[in-house]
Amino acid sequence: MNQNSTEIRTEPRVLFVDMNSFFARCEQQVNYWLRNRPVGVCVYTGKYGCVISLSTEAKELGIKAGMRLNDVMAKCPDFVPVESNPTRYREFHKKIIQVIRQYCNDVVPKSIDEAIVNLTNYEGTTPFDIARNIQRDILEKVGDWLTCSIGIAPNAFLAKLASVQGKKRGGLVIITPQNIDDILRPLKLGDLPGIGYNMSYRLERNGIKSPLEMRYATPQRLKAIFKSIEGIYWHYRLNFMETNIMSHDYRGMQAMRQISAEKRKNIEYIDQLFMTLCLTLERRMVHHKFYSKSIGFTAVYEDGTRWDDAFTISTPVQDAVSLMRMIRLRIDKFREKTGCGPVLNTQVTQMRVAVTNFVTNGDTLYSLFEDMDRKETALKTMHAIKNKFGSEKLVRAVELTDGKVIKDVIGFGSVKDLTDLDYKMME
Repeated sequence: MNQNSTEIRTEPRVLFVDMNSFFARCEQQVNYWLRNRPVGVCVYTGKYGCVISLSTEAKELGIKAGMRLNDVMAKCPDFVPVESNPTRYREFHKKIIQVIRQYCNDVVPKSIDEAIVNLTNYEGTTPFDIARNIQRDILEKVGDWLTCSIGIAPNAFLAKLASVQGKKRGGLVIITPQNIDDILRPLKLGDLPGIGYNMSYRLERNGIKSPLEMRYATPQRLKAIFKSIEGIYWHYRLNFMETNIMSHDYRGMQAMRQISAEKRKNIEYIDQLFMTLCLTLERRMVHHKFYSKSIGFTAVYEDGTRWDDAFTISTPVQDAVSLMRMIRLRIDKFREKTGCGPVLNTQVTQMRVAVTNFVTNGDTLYSLFEDMDRKETALKTMHAIKNKFGSEKLVRAVELTDGKVIKDVIGFGSVKDLTDLDYKMME
């Protein structure tokens, strides 16, 4: 769905639903003992595990996402770390989207805890009332601990900004042409979603020191500062034109993991993680019937150095075995040429595998020596069995390990594995 337009829309009919402390509140929803406690969701709950989501109670104590558990426990001995449960968060996400779609079909899930609701074509509706009803229905039909902030504005960006402001103002804020300047006036550039430290510095260096000044800057000036058309898009966003209502177009997919000091001591874990990342991308590509013609791999090391590689292939691939084989082949050739040590070693702190340049089955240039139809059918069948009966019921030889399980992980943007069919199948 692409509803972007350069038409100026002044009536606030776009809602941005932002779940509060979503991962942590999902855990508090299913475990009553965790409620009203400082809770943090972690991928790994060892000493150097990293906190990725915090309950409201933990935030109020000054704990920040990204802190290591040993630092958190020193600051707050009562802190309760919980290992992440991606399946649980996806299931709650699907139920929430189902609730929202009772009021409007124009819903775009933007991430696991965010969604855009476009009421532009729904005449006779009152956005404020619908927002209140959505908040009520999520509490009553999904979970009584799952609260959300909803912003209402003429476009999706301003609605998101309103949802952020709403977290401090009772959970619901409306931005209109009449109050936008008052909303923007006290804010700093970094308070705008999508404007980071570097861009704030660039804007200030060029004479734009606040969101309000940015709103009244000409599109040509912003384009020159951003050095791209993105500057014009920022002018659109702050002046009631739509640039953000678009579902995922899948230019690329990536799987990435941080590796704790304890985990990276074991080279077998590093190898298993590499395999897991490739299997994750295989599952996504099979789900969406994509084949990749460009592959990327990154390893970041303790000393801050990194090994990056990206390459294009003539015959598109979809399966994890091919991804692993091609990346390892590139690594081996690099080592032969340079005489360096192993690229995958116990100094790796972060690993990333990416696939881009997608084609569908119908656009695939088949190899003369492979039966691609049979290969594709086998992959689809295998993943269908895994989805229905559990991932452990059918395991390829490449997936066999020494018993160490690398758990599924989910990022704040990870709704790419979900389609409309997933939402419609919810009961």
